Amino acid sequence: MQNYLSADVLLVEDNPLDAELTIRALKKQGIANEIFCAIDGEEALNFIFCRDKFSERKNSQSLKVVLLDLKLPKIDGLEVLKEIKSRAETSSIPVVILSSSKEDPDIKKAYSLGANSYVVKPVDFEDFVKAVQNTGLFWLLINEAP
Repeated sequence: MQNYLSADVLLVEDNPLDAELTIRALKKQGIANEIFCAIDGEEALNFIFCRDKFSERKNSQSLKVVLLDLKLPKIDGLEVLKEIKSRAETSSIPVVILSSSKEDPDIKKAYSLGANSYVVKPVDFEDFVKAVQNTGLFWLLINEAP
């Protein structure tokens, strides 16, 4: 099991291949932060708000970034984003949408709900790895969080 008690990054991705590629790309970039991967929106919200099997996790263990897919089972990514940004204790956590959707309504809705960034997953493997690495580099090493 992943070490969720010390996780700095929450990756919310239901596609196991995309999740593995994302984690590998971040590690290849030299990102040493602990990464927890939630497989659906419900698990992501339970993780963030320390509910159910994540009740041992402390809210004070703030996440540095959430990498969030939009098309998720149980609770979709836009609902997860809305819940994160609507609560005072989590609204400052950077949320980066990492989605294959280039649809204008998805992009506009994500930003209107408080997304900090929207990255379209490239189809090409090398481009995908580079996009994830650059995203991780910025949000984990360059960006100054509140």
